[in-house]
Amino acid sequence: MTRKIDGMRLYRGDGPNSYRVRIFLVEKGLEVPLELVDFAKNEHRAPDFLKLNSLGQIPVLRFEDGTVLTESVAVCRYFEALHPERPLFGVEPLEIGRIDMWSRRVELEIFATIGNVALHSDPFFKDRLTQFPAFAETERKAVPDKWRWLDREMADGRPFLAGERFSMADINGMVASWLGEVFGMPIPEGLPHVGPWNDRVRSRPSWNA
Repeated sequence: MTRKIDGMRLYRGDGPNSYRVRIFLVEKGLEVPLELVDFAKNEHRAPDFLKLNSLGQIPVLRFEDGTVLTESVAVCRYFEALHPERPLFGVEPLEIGRIDMWSRRVELEIFATIGNVALHSDPFFKDRLTQFPAFAETERKAVPDKWRWLDREMADGRPFLAGERFSMADINGMVASWLGEVFGMPIPEGLPHVGPWNDRVRSRPSWNA
């Protein structure tokens, strides 16, 4: 059953960070009023939006009193604290630590590598930073080995990245998998552990959040 959450609005658009929050909300069974930010129309650079987030980035969670919360993981942690049932950040100390560990490892080793390809090759980011196409190509070549590394790490047979239960670590992995496909870097075929994990998370309703 989906629970509607009033008193706030989530500004979102096309991109991995918005996708991360929307997956989280579906897994939690929460529905928050949404406001689309259209990058094609430069709405993320409009003065009114920059008042919400001076970095011009999404997602942004705005409350009725004007309070603003940015950064996707921070937004997810807020909803976890507000609705702790069906925990996605863990309960027991070791579980919490493992989820944080695997979230960080996936983010730094896989998602960031794919993100560097996007940042240094896609025209959308040309005004955001000095692009180095050669660096993008180096990172692109590194992506398959990053997934192979994760496959070796999952050789213990656990069904999800941090253990027996689906968690925030898997959401970060889902976003990395999705972003890789968007930029032509899908998970290599034939990985005996990551392959089934990828099929497993894509079968969840939240994949289409």
